Amino acid sequence: MPLRLGQREFADDELVVMAIINRTPDSFFDQGATFATQAALEAVDRAIADGADIVDIGGVKAGPGPDVSAAEEIRRVGDFVATVRARHPSLVISVDTWRAEVGRVATEAGADLLNDAWGGHDPELAEVAAGAGVGLVCSHVGGLPPRTDPHRVSYADVVRDVIDTVVGLAERAVSVGVRADAILIDPAHDFGKNTRHSLEVSRRLDELVATGWPVLVALSNKKFIGETLDLPAGERLNGTLAATALAAWQGARVFRAHNVRQTREALDMVASIRGSRQPSVSRRALA
Repeated sequence: MPLRLGQREFADDELVVMAIINRTPDSFFDQGATFATQAALEAVDRAIADGADIVDIGGVKAGPGPDVSAAEEIRRVGDFVATVRARHPSLVISVDTWRAEVGRVATEAGADLLNDAWGGHDPELAEVAAGAGVGLVCSHVGGLPPRTDPHRVSYADVVRDVIDTVVGLAERAVSVGVRADAILIDPAHDFGKNTRHSLEVSRRLDELVATGWPVLVALSNKKFIGETLDLPAGERLNGTLAATALAAWQGARVFRAHNVRQTREALDMVASIRGSRQPSVSRRALA
């Protein structure tokens, strides 16, 4: 299925990096390093230079923490999206939100994609995407409300549950007017899942790819990588890149990442091995 977001049309063999820009003071990974406007703008510029195709701007920490009202989330992301749009007119801008009112402000400010990481908790978000003509990410969270950690969650078949949920959300989005070529599905590693669930989803990611919907994976420094390797958040890059390469080989198309340059290099290597990208240089044994 083709993928068109903003001014970009991504080929079906193109591996796309989505850079994470947190406008939060309490992100699990960067601990508020890009909460300030200037720091966040510099992070956007750096991400683009490092090879990001999309930037994903979020105003609320995904996990439990202090309450953030819709008004405060809008304050964190609304004007910032407009500033990024003016600074980078052709950049694909995503906003990570589950709230329709935030999505509405974000699209008016210039966002091209609404990243609904909480699985349709606010069904009006799809209508907002449809009305604005922008894209939508459809995610699996096992029915949990936003900012909730899973507890003793179980599935008869986690991958079947993921597929049924995200395909259902994608089809519902199309039914309310979201363009089919602007929809991504996300198994949402860690969300509503324990570590073994996330590993199972990674192992069988090709089954999501087989649905035909473009697959986004958000693997970067996740807890399932930390538990698998028994490492803190700041030491999970190698595990992240291993999971990223396997996801790319199985057919995932968009990769949400904190470490943009390293992710871009890993994906370029995968693309070159599978034959969809030529080496940057080729001198060995030719002289």
